[in-house]
Amino acid sequence: MRDQIKQWLNTSLSQLQADGVLSHYDTPQVSLARQREHGDYSSNIALMLAANTHLSPRALAEQIVAKLPHSDSLAKVQIAGPGFINFYLKKQAYSDVVLDIIQQSQNYGRAAAGSRGRALLEFVSANPTGPLHIGHGRGAVFGTALANLLQAVGYQVEREYYVNDCGRQMEVLALSVWLRYLELCGSKKDVEFPAKAYQGDYVWDMAAQLHRTHNDRFSSNPRQPLLAEASSDAVLEQHLDTLIKYMKETLGTLLYSTVYVESLNIMLSTIKKELKLFGVQYDHWFHESVLAAKDKIDEVISRLETAGTLYEKDGARWFRSTDFGDEKDRVLVRANGQATYFASDIAYHLNKYQRGYALIINIWGADHHGYLARLVAAMKALGQDTNKLHTLLVQFVNLYKEGQKTAMSTRGGQFIPLATLRKEVGREAMFLFYLMRKHAQHIDFDVAVAKSQTSDNPMYYLQYAYARICSVFKLMGKQGYQYPTQPTELNVLTESEELNLMKSLSHYPQVLAAAADAKEPYLLLEYLKELATYFHSYYNNHRFLVDDNQLRDARLSLIMAVRCVLLNGLTILGISAPEQM
Repeated sequence: MRDQIKQWLNTSLSQLQADGVLSHYDTPQVSLARQREHGDYSSNIALMLAANTHLSPRALAEQIVAKLPHSDSLAKVQIAGPGFINFYLKKQAYSDVVLDIIQQSQNYGRAAAGSRGRALLEFVSANPTGPLHIGHGRGAVFGTALANLLQAVGYQVEREYYVNDCGRQMEVLALSVWLRYLELCGSKKDVEFPAKAYQGDYVWDMAAQLHRTHNDRFSSNPRQPLLAEASSDAVLEQHLDTLIKYMKETLGTLLYSTVYVESLNIMLSTIKKELKLFGVQYDHWFHESVLAAKDKIDEVISRLETAGTLYEKDGARWFRSTDFGDEKDRVLVRANGQATYFASDIAYHLNKYQRGYALIINIWGADHHGYLARLVAAMKALGQDTNKLHTLLVQFVNLYKEGQKTAMSTRGGQFIPLATLRKEVGREAMFLFYLMRKHAQHIDFDVAVAKSQTSDNPMYYLQYAYARICSVFKLMGKQGYQYPTQPTELNVLTESEELNLMKSLSHYPQVLAAAADAKEPYLLLEYLKELATYFHSYYNNHRFLVDDNQLRDARLSLIMAVRCVLLNGLTILGISAPEQM
């Protein structure tokens, strides 16, 4: 109906332009009315265009309304306030929607596949230095739901995980695994595990797997104690660098490379397995090391230099990112000749552009906030269309168990693994709980609520609505009734709950479009919760399998349409729709 109203407005505006009232006009915006007394849909087009005419917004709105074509779907059109145009639809318009939903089924509200071009979503992309924790889980859920949502509105979506398999954090992981491995080899008396190495029990598991595969191949007898006197974080980090250097010298290039690569592969295999169990799939696993191997990092530095955006200072090479809106310039190549992580990220994002996507989305943790301006600056300097690039920051998750908040630190080994929470509360409960807030808002994840079977738990509330509808159709068969095979006359549906449901069903396509444009699956979840609320009220107050054939068929058609929309919406959010609970 929103698209239909846009067409009516375009017809009116075109006539006003021909009459000389308007010199030009933009595509009118039509939205759902915020309050029921203001109708079903509303447009502010008169307020937007009045400045280019000699008319007040309200006077222009009167002329727009006067030129609207006649439609049997419209009950009335009213002008409100300074010039808002409110549209009130007849019940027949909503009745037609019910039949459309039943006919279109899973295609209701969906756009043609690929009609909006290709989109790339990069999400999670956690460093392969430890298992995924509950914070990563929120990014995984948000990315999965958003990818499904964009696909529903016409994008050809590809999902990507960027594997940071280079850099110091990977060297620290390899060192951590090797030192635990040495302890398994009986060298514990000679080795003191560093405070800044990775501390979690998972490092022991990785070391044990390395030992099972290679026995004592990487063992050594340290010629000197590996413990440094620690007086500050800086000293502890410097000590790590000393140990990494010692490990490389002790093992030699080949053996060190083997420990490094196998540590990476063990952890990456763990991450992939957990994501699959969590219901998250990817089309691409893009490795940072590929950029280095193909000299893509050197190429992008050369391009920035040719563009005149680099300079040297203190032996390092700097990107003049302040010329493109960043708060300060950024180092691309350190004084020791090593490229920074930022240089790798520039090369990676240029690669994304070169693959020809219409929409490029990064879903990162909130701690990357300071990274956005420099990345956009780099893309501008490289001549890319930054309107295609959207970086969404997902806020942190606070986990509460028995009223107590848990603390997390990956390096310190203090975190709640994603697998642990998944096994306790279930994948689907986590999905919907993570989507209960907008991505830019913090989430307090209460384990007790997520496990409950109450309306506070959105998974239970939505799935119970779907199961209730299925139970009606099962009972229909047992009582000898049949679902109507011919179009049903819905004018007999006069109860307030029935009108609420029909109106809500008609809004589904617009909710999909709005949620996709806002890149906010939360909006779809809120809509489904409202639809479920209307249905639960209908279920509690009225019988469906009544003796009156026409009324029974109409009510069955209505709840069939509700079932279709619930199934479609839950599928987009990554949730199943059980037929019984």
